[in-house]
Amino acid sequence: MTSQVVTVDGHRLSLSNLDKVIYPDGTTKGEVLHYYATHGDVILPHLRDRPLSLLRYPDGPEGERFFTKHVPPGTPEWVTTRDVPRSGGGTMRQVLVQDLPSLVWVANLVVELHTPQWRITDPGVADRLVFDLDPGDPATIVDCCRVALWLRDRLADDGLTAYVKTSGAKGLHLLCPLRPAPSAESSDYARLLATEATRALPDLVIAAMARRLRPGRVFIDHSQNAARKTTATPYTLRARPAPTVSAPVTWDEVASCGDPAELDIRLPDVPRRLAEHGELLAALAAGEGASALGPR
Repeated sequence: MTSQVVTVDGHRLSLSNLDKVIYPDGTTKGEVLHYYATHGDVILPHLRDRPLSLLRYPDGPEGERFFTKHVPPGTPEWVTTRDVPRSGGGTMRQVLVQDLPSLVWVANLVVELHTPQWRITDPGVADRLVFDLDPGDPATIVDCCRVALWLRDRLADDGLTAYVKTSGAKGLHLLCPLRPAPSAESSDYARLLATEATRALPDLVIAAMARRLRPGRVFIDHSQNAARKTTATPYTLRARPAPTVSAPVTWDEVASCGDPAELDIRLPDVPRRLAEHGELLAALAAGEGASALGPR
């Protein structure tokens, strides 16, 4: 297997097994690393100052997968780590990806990147609101689009601006920049809006986690607003049968979507989409237009 030592912004990195096939379509580890290295400018603002949780899949999505929040063994000393409060008390040491060398280093582990809705500077105080829309077969992302449009308009009624991205799996994520608020408050607000959606769209939406209720409906997972929970970071690759990306989309694309394939965004699609649309989540990453939580 091909390996290479590279220097990224003054830090030497040993990148291993570059020709190893990670995805069944033939996408190699080298191509995965190139993706992250060349898109650091759009990915890093969504990672910076947020403790990182990792879903590792070093042998591809069909191999062993394991989720970890702890600092991986062998982490270079120049990678930023911090003690992060645990929900049950105490702390754990986690990685913060603050720069391009750290992003390339963590990509070499072959991972999904997941982050909380708060920053290490203020643990447990949310600066983002998130809704994870998960379709239960035979519902698809097309049904998620209907729910997303309802949520967008409902959030706007409370003065909140919603951005949307694919989950990289089957559904959509809606995110809103917030004026800092305790995670418990943002969780309560998200739960109440999800419940309201079930009343407005009773044949389409559920807010309960019971799997027996999911077939043919869209589950609004509001639980990812809890301080202990994380969400797939914008632009992360996913451990799926194809190299799908959790990528931002336009509201026009959501409104016009009539086929799941229209929002099936993969690694080779990202450069074209960035050239066409720019970074659709730049304002979210910068916290521009952050609003207080609406009335509850």
